[in-house]
Amino acid sequence: MITKNRTSNSKKNLLSLNIKKLTPNDPGINLLKGIFAVLSITWALPVDALQVKVTPTNPKLGDTLSVEINLDNPENGINPAVTIGKNTYPAFEIAPNQYRAFIPTTPLEKAGTRSLQVTGDGQVQNLAVNVQNRKFPIQRINLPPGKAGVEATEYELKRVAAFKALQTPEKYWNGVFLRPNAGRMSTTYGVRRYYNGKFAEDYYHRGLDYAGAAGSAVIAPAAGRVALVGRVSQGFRVHGNVVGIDHGQGVSSIFMHLSRINVKEGDFVKAGQLIGAVGSTGASTGPHLHWGLYVNGLSVDPTPWRTKVVK
Repeated sequence: MITKNRTSNSKKNLLSLNIKKLTPNDPGINLLKGIFAVLSITWALPVDALQVKVTPTNPKLGDTLSVEINLDNPENGINPAVTIGKNTYPAFEIAPNQYRAFIPTTPLEKAGTRSLQVTGDGQVQNLAVNVQNRKFPIQRINLPPGKAGVEATEYELKRVAAFKALQTPEKYWNGVFLRPNAGRMSTTYGVRRYYNGKFAEDYYHRGLDYAGAAGSAVIAPAAGRVALVGRVSQGFRVHGNVVGIDHGQGVSSIFMHLSRINVKEGDFVKAGQLIGAVGSTGASTGPHLHWGLYVNGLSVDPTPWRTKVVK
């Protein structure tokens, strides 16, 4: 449920005058004329020069909140912004006088009300959005004593972090996102895990896994610019051979464990274009494709993006 609280744009305190004592030539008449002229202009202004719409209307953890903002008079070319607590999310233009900001939610957050503050046109609008709880699957994994997991290299972590932080103003995608591989989905988004009986507080499966055959095609789910290409030979121990596509406006896709890469950094790819092949490189126990969708740096559920058009 979404509620909003508008701020007042004008003061309605009027100067008290004794009209009976005024004559036609009295200076007070001119003063009254000036007051009513100002009031006429103020009352003629649109009540809602800043209009805001949040979708989906009943979001759950893992969903992407889309905040659409309409401005009558964009102020000095400055885009509006959306703030939640200490985090501010940029709004990018998607049509004349229309902007949109994305707010990611994840399984690591608590369900409940989010207080959004939208600024634009010199106005401020406060909204309350209720994000509902969602049950994510649980996996219990027992590791042999002394077995150490694969650790990412510093170079790998820096490259991937820089990629996920991209907020390109241009919007490259159009329509629903495509399935990147024809294999069956083997692991869904948001799976939580216990390791040797201990719950991993900071872990959730950050994407969708497809159990495609080794060497099967991996395609771009949406248009974008290839902003990351990494290989095991360069130190990508966890991701393996990896491709990252910047779809624009804070939205990006990452494809891990590839056996082959068919693109290079800087390439612009179309939806459905071949970008690589399924493999088992990096921290992988068998051939599969991991597709992660990131919004403003956080992993969100790709499924809604595959079933509903996001402008």
